[in-house]
Amino acid sequence: MGIVVLFGLSYFLPVLFNIAQLSILVLVLLFVIDFLTIFIGKHKIEAERILPDKFSNGDNNTVNLQIKNNYPISIHLEIIDEIPEQFQKRDFKIKHRVAPRRSKNISYKLRPTERGEYHFGSLNIYATSVLNLVAKRFTFSSDAMVPTYPSFKQLKKFELLNINKNSLEYGLKKVRRLGHTMEFEQIKDYVMGDDLRTINWKATAKRNQLMVNQFQDEKSQPVYSIIDKGRIMKMPFNGLSLLDYAINSSLVISNVVLKKHDKAGMLSFSKRIENVVVAERRSSQMQLILEALYNVNTDFFESDFSRLYANIKRHITNRSLLLMYTNFETMDGLNRQLPYLKAIAKSHVLVVIFFKNTELDTLIKNKAETVQQVYDKVIAEKFDFEKRLIVNELKKYGIYSILTTPENLTIDTINKYLEIKSRGLL
Repeated sequence: MGIVVLFGLSYFLPVLFNIAQLSILVLVLLFVIDFLTIFIGKHKIEAERILPDKFSNGDNNTVNLQIKNNYPISIHLEIIDEIPEQFQKRDFKIKHRVAPRRSKNISYKLRPTERGEYHFGSLNIYATSVLNLVAKRFTFSSDAMVPTYPSFKQLKKFELLNINKNSLEYGLKKVRRLGHTMEFEQIKDYVMGDDLRTINWKATAKRNQLMVNQFQDEKSQPVYSIIDKGRIMKMPFNGLSLLDYAINSSLVISNVVLKKHDKAGMLSFSKRIENVVVAERRSSQMQLILEALYNVNTDFFESDFSRLYANIKRHITNRSLLLMYTNFETMDGLNRQLPYLKAIAKSHVLVVIFFKNTELDTLIKNKAETVQQVYDKVIAEKFDFEKRLIVNELKKYGIYSILTTPENLTIDTINKYLEIKSRGLL
């Protein structure tokens, strides 16, 4: 039996060896063909990375890649773009197939969460044929930089919003229009939709038809966005800090203010007063505010409200609307700054804008099942109650307030501005 097995092996071994040799030969041949196909010739792949002039902070920004395949065959591409280190993506790859002698536009999105400069490295493209035995690397577009500015995309969205029409909504909340200001413009014929409260009965009796008073917004009123860039604004939400939410909101509200023919300005404060833009209505005002917001740098020290009060008293002499972006977590934190807020509110219309803690809301809504969860829920309810106490305490001294979530910050701020104007409070 053993002799038969040995005889069988001695017969098949040469056959298997010949098959192995043939397979290796075919593999080498395919490798050579693949190598010659991929490596012979220059500029077989052309590519260009097209970047926007600037990124919008907190928004999805599109990066375009234009790729041309000069090979006479379809090519499989593995694209490795060296995106800025701020995104912390070390395995960023895109795979595509490009038909022979065709071009293809490929895009991807990046969402920055910090302002500043974003540096791109090389655009690396690895080309392979259908055999996928060898790959050739092509390198393009090295060392590009894109600055990331406050959310100008959000600004454009709100520019499309007609703030004079109640029928339009943005997101979940409606921009409301309340009443009218006290600046009379003219008497006109009543048309469907006019406020019945504006009917001029004397003019109606004389003309024997309904006549209404038409009012217009008071114009050229100074409105300042005041941004606290101290340590209390360091808290993150969906990747952005509260400071950056405040900066994005300030950009949008400044544009709304200018569209309403008021004067927009801004400043930031922590240990010092910085990034000051005096409230004006000049054509370059939005660009000045955008550059100032871009350059808001924080050391996250404790904010000096006494210095803020002194600066406002010295430099903002006309009665103005002051939209102050800050954050208070407890009554003790408010009480330390309340004397300065009261002093500011004596000469100006002050709106203190601070944030709900959405994590506390989640704890309060969830059902507590363990002792630790009960303890956490009680603490969360205590802090939530203190937030509402802060609103009432500010109201007691004639200080307006907005307690909002970061995602609703901009729309709530616009609503408050329109409410103050429509009631003639400024």
